[in-house]
Amino acid sequence: MDLFSLKGKSIAITGASSGFGHHFAGVLAESGASVALGARRLDKIEHRVQEINGAGGKAVGIPLDVRDIKSCQFFLEESRRVFGPIDVLINNAGVEAGAKTYAMIDEEDWDYVFETNLKAVWRLSKIYTELNLETEQSEGNIVNVASITAYRTIKGQFPYAVSKAALVKATEIMALESAKFGIRVNALAPGYILTDVSRLLLEGEKSETFVKGIPMRRYGEFSDLDGPLLMLCSDASRYMTGSTIVVDGGHLCAEL
Repeated sequence: MDLFSLKGKSIAITGASSGFGHHFAGVLAESGASVALGARRLDKIEHRVQEINGAGGKAVGIPLDVRDIKSCQFFLEESRRVFGPIDVLINNAGVEAGAKTYAMIDEEDWDYVFETNLKAVWRLSKIYTELNLETEQSEGNIVNVASITAYRTIKGQFPYAVSKAALVKATEIMALESAKFGIRVNALAPGYILTDVSRLLLEGEKSETFVKGIPMRRYGEFSDLDGPLLMLCSDASRYMTGSTIVVDGGHLCAEL
């Protein structure tokens, strides 16, 4: 029995047009899952859907604005209509306000980050739970994408870091409250992963100094998240709930 197999499972992923979500969709499809990709940029997710289906996987793209309750409702209902009951909801959509301190941001920055990174997670998870209860689905699984910034305090990541710290706590409380519904809730907290967005920072003039703060002496890659992701989405984590798995090359263990 392959505990990490996702064959027969259906998974809905938010923020799937780029970055983590774009990568996660391919990994999950390769492992046998049917994946529903949600994002505002429908053209980008449709391209990813074509790639996955062309490689023999099962994927569908659905427009999604996580800050709009009707859009969230449609995304989950349409995912269910296409693939049947959703086994796993991955709350991946997230944004930053740029390199700003608490004194630099304005209320618009704050609301934009918290609406996307935190309130949307609650909104989608609530709808997902309600749909499960309506259809008497006996089990469910929610995976939230957090960040080591929830634990590591550095300047210029406010309110992003605050929203991710709140998400870790939300994961714990949601796990406590959803267990009676048969729904598990865990989180994945990546460290500094080299992406198109982070490349400017991680490959900039301070890169050499910055990477020395990571015990494994390198930045993470998308593939470093594959194992933990598959564990959280599969039966391999069937007795896990309320946990946050940090994947950071030992960054949190290092001295400041």
